[in-house]
Amino acid sequence: MERRETGEKRGDRRQERTGKAGCRETGRGRRHMGTGAENRKIEAERLSLYYGTNQALKQISMEIRKNTVTALIGPSGCGKSTFLRCFNRMNDQIENMRVEGRVYLDGQDIYDRRTDVTVLRKRVGMVFQQPTPFPMSIYDNVAYGPRLSGKKDRQSLDGLVERALRGAALYEEVKDKLRKPALGLSGGQQQRLCIARALAAEPEVLLMDEPTSALDPLSTGKIEELVRELRKKYTIVMVTHNMQQAARISDYTAFFLSGELVEYGTADALFCRPRDRRTQQYIAGRFG
Repeated sequence: MERRETGEKRGDRRQERTGKAGCRETGRGRRHMGTGAENRKIEAERLSLYYGTNQALKQISMEIRKNTVTALIGPSGCGKSTFLRCFNRMNDQIENMRVEGRVYLDGQDIYDRRTDVTVLRKRVGMVFQQPTPFPMSIYDNVAYGPRLSGKKDRQSLDGLVERALRGAALYEEVKDKLRKPALGLSGGQQQRLCIARALAAEPEVLLMDEPTSALDPLSTGKIEELVRELRKKYTIVMVTHNMQQAARISDYTAFFLSGELVEYGTADALFCRPRDRRTQQYIAGRFG
């Protein structure tokens, strides 16, 4: 009898530790744990970022592996979106911002003064929290980036638009209305259109800043299915406030708090066996 009670108490502790996100030993992500350069797509090395005198990121060092989904979690204001935007230098547009440390993409420092930021943002696409379709047709939304890059041939553009829409799991829903206004799509369709627009630039990395926070559960599910499919071809880094979502779709998860990287590892390990007490408390819902 005593043994059974001990097991029950252990189960209670396990449930408390994993909190709402749940804990399943799936083995997901373990095949990517090699640290060789051939597996590494992005590396941050002692990265700090300041807005004036305010330090938003504090000596962040971590690697992101190719063809994986990495989720960045943490309470509001913890620095996860700031960190995400470092990968395509979106923070450059903020006044009085400065960076210390290094960020490498395929071994090249993207903050080197010789970096062509336009080329960088073509390689590292971005999808924002709110769907942001342009006030033009569905077709023209997807073709916008390639046209800016100099693609003019209609046949080539047609093929590229179709591939991007198929890649975003949207083509079958819009193939008969490509010339219709993009603003007439539903919220979930608009977000997938924005993903298609990013894919049309043929990036290597896709950054997603809370891409489902403004969507209904059905649309959220479609985006999550899409992310699982896209990681076969792209490296995906995603900010999310939804811990269940991070547990469902990420290979790796990083927990940020007050500008610090508290813990980083496979999603299984972080949600099932967190090493840091702050991680344990956060995923158990005790703060944030």
